Amino acid sequence: MRVDNRVIAITGGARGLGFAIAQRLGRQGAHVALLDRSAEALDDAVSALGAEGVTAQAFVVNVADEASVERGFADIAERMGPISGCVNNAGITDDGLLIKAKEGRVEKRMTLSSWQRVLDVNLTGVFLCGREAATQMIEAGHEGVIVNISSISRAGNMGQSNYAAAKAGVHALTVTWGKELARYGIRTGTVAPGFIDTDMTASMRPDMLEKIASSVPLQQLGEPDHIAQSVGFIFENDYFTARIIECDGGLRL
Repeated sequence: MRVDNRVIAITGGARGLGFAIAQRLGRQGAHVALLDRSAEALDDAVSALGAEGVTAQAFVVNVADEASVERGFADIAERMGPISGCVNNAGITDDGLLIKAKEGRVEKRMTLSSWQRVLDVNLTGVFLCGREAATQMIEAGHEGVIVNISSISRAGNMGQSNYAAAKAGVHALTVTWGKELARYGIRTGTVAPGFIDTDMTASMRPDMLEKIASSVPLQQLGEPDHIAQSVGFIFENDYFTARIIECDGGLRL
C-alpha cells in the first residue's frame, strides 16, 4: 500500500520509535495522527514534524482505556478522515523477577499491579487500538494495514515476565488478525526490535550499554529509523501479512 495521502495512526508517537516511524512515513507523504498521553510531548512532536513538511496532528489518548481509545479514533476520523494504517507502538516496562529469594526465604515477588499495568498498556492497548483501526477501515470500505510493535523479549527474558508475556501476545494478535481481516483487504505485521538507541537506553550506565552492544553480532545498538524502515516495508509489501520482522542486529539467534 502506498502511504502518500493516507491517514496513519501511531500510538506512542510523540517520542522514540513512534516519532521515528512518524518521520519516515510522513516523509513518504502520509498524514500522521500521533497518539500519546502527554499533550506537551505531542505538541513538540507535531511542531518538529511540521518543520520537515510532514502533516501531523496530535491526539491525547490513553491506550489502556477503552473510552479514551474510542474517542481518540473518532476524533482522528472527524479531523483527518478514516485511517488506512495503524502502528501500535505504545508500550511501557516495569521489570522485576517473578520471585527474589535469599537462603530459601522469599524477599520479593512481582506484584499483580506491576503485571497488570504492563499488560494493560502493552497488550490490551494493542487490542483496543487494533479493533478501532479495523472498524474504521472496514466501514470506510478501503484497504488498510495494522502493524504491531513487539520485542525480541517475546521469546522470554529474565526479569520481564509481564513485558515478555505481553509482547508474545502482541504477535499472536498479528497472526490472528491477519487471518480474520484479510477478507476485508486489511493486512497485518509485527516488528520485533532488539536493543535500540532511544531515551530508555540512553538512561542506562555506559558500562551496561557497552556490554549490551558487544552482545549484538553487529556490535552496535540499532537506530530508531531501522525499526521505522521495517514498518515501512510492511506497509509497502502487499503480499506481507500475519508475519514478523525481527530487527535486532542478529541478537536472537
